[in-house]
Amino acid sequence: MKTLEAAADTKSSCHSRVWREIQGSGDWSDLVEPLDPLLRAEIVRYGEFVSASGGSATSRSRSPPMRRRDVLVTFRGTVTNTEWIANFISSLAPARLDPNEPRLDVKVESGFLSLYTSDDSTCSPPSLPLQSQQGPSHHHPFPSHLSVSRQKPNRRLVTKTSVAAAADDTKSSCLSRVWREIQGSGGWSDLVEPLDPLLRAEIIRYGEFVSACYKAFDVDPSSKRYLNCKFGRNSMLDNVGMSSSSYEVTKYIYATPNISIPTQSGSCRSRWIGYIAVSSDEEARRIGRRDVLVTFRGTVTNTEWIANFMSSLAPARLDPNEPRLDVKVESGFLSLYTSDDSTCRFRHGSCREQLLSELSRLLNKYKIEEEQISITLAGHSMGSSLALLLAYDVAELGLNKGAPITVYSFGGPRVGNLAFKSRCEALGVKVLRVVNVNDPVTKLPGLVLNENFNWPSCYAHVGVEVTLDFFKMKDPSCVHDLETYISLLRSDFPVRKGEDVMMKVRGLFIRGMNIVGWRWPGGSMQ
Repeated sequence: MKTLEAAADTKSSCHSRVWREIQGSGDWSDLVEPLDPLLRAEIVRYGEFVSASGGSATSRSRSPPMRRRDVLVTFRGTVTNTEWIANFISSLAPARLDPNEPRLDVKVESGFLSLYTSDDSTCSPPSLPLQSQQGPSHHHPFPSHLSVSRQKPNRRLVTKTSVAAAADDTKSSCLSRVWREIQGSGGWSDLVEPLDPLLRAEIIRYGEFVSACYKAFDVDPSSKRYLNCKFGRNSMLDNVGMSSSSYEVTKYIYATPNISIPTQSGSCRSRWIGYIAVSSDEEARRIGRRDVLVTFRGTVTNTEWIANFMSSLAPARLDPNEPRLDVKVESGFLSLYTSDDSTCRFRHGSCREQLLSELSRLLNKYKIEEEQISITLAGHSMGSSLALLLAYDVAELGLNKGAPITVYSFGGPRVGNLAFKSRCEALGVKVLRVVNVNDPVTKLPGLVLNENFNWPSCYAHVGVEVTLDFFKMKDPSCVHDLETYISLLRSDFPVRKGEDVMMKVRGLFIRGMNIVGWRWPGGSMQ
């Protein structure tokens, strides 16, 4: 398979696996239009080195781990009058840089050649802060800066398989070579801090698919499509501004909160919650596999809010052959995932039944024996909980047939207990949680009793966390807003750990109540 055999070492960055293509081994084919995120990051990085040559700036970005020794030479641009004059000596002259083979037909601009080769014998060498003690120092008339990367080269690079794999099929994008790492095959080791540019781009891309759910959801009570999608399946992505996504929506998904609150006279309790889409042939070539995508919106309606606050743990029992009563999840999310509205005129079945049916159909259509397939589940808030429940369900039943399952969670709450977390990890479900440290939803349920206590009855987060830190006094609700999450990631907002007020409150509460030694039979305080 052409997925880069260097993937065996999952603890180095994606950059280290495709540096040859980034450096131009394939003439940047398919990396310029559109501009590949890794290539963009490298252009910016080297530009900052050049900027430092003129003393006007220093490097702000942390360079990605390399797998080669990088010898770097930078030059500033034109500053002095003589340099400007040299720029305008626009005549060609033979380069003659190789005395053994002068190649008189190879000619370059004479002004640049003069600047490159001329020496000032009357000028005394300047005093340099660092000079070699071996031999005399030399003054070069051209302004330059020479530096060598200090990082020790990774000797594991020098293998025939990894070098050959890095050079193989240079006409497809970098993502197609490292998509397994981006999807979490190595647990995103060394890709989160600092956040790898390719991973950042993928997080944003999947976040926009989730955002499409909100844009397409009809919340106008006077509309005939109230609590449904505003658009038809074939035109939905086009209508929300994602016509270039190269995904085809194959099915709409509806969920039924098992709570009786009238919303509209004569209407059923089922609501549009998300959609299933699959990458086109062209997109599959770009990203290196056929991607089956399921996205879920977050909480909007009153019944969904009530379901969110049903914070008691219940056995999942999603595999009838092996119910695993110790694996428990939040009862409100489980109800939303498994409930059906038999009174609805257009009965869809439960959210779970719709999802498993369509995923089975797609996985039978796009066979893993014939092409590489990924299952990607993305959601915001409550939607991330449904995404994680579906990931566990598919993996527990074995419906993925070996295809990797990845969850992109935006501002998601805890879903299950420690046994649920352990089972997801054992099944190979990969979860990347994008979290704002000031977002209270990510602390619930289990604000006090959670994974930090290591008790079976406590809630526990699953997966790897990408941490953001933002808050606005004038707009406190922004801390949970999906568009704010995406816009900050898109603007290269620093991913860091900030002061978490909620955790401070939790710590004070625990110390004040002397909670050590308590044994709660189930659920958690909120």
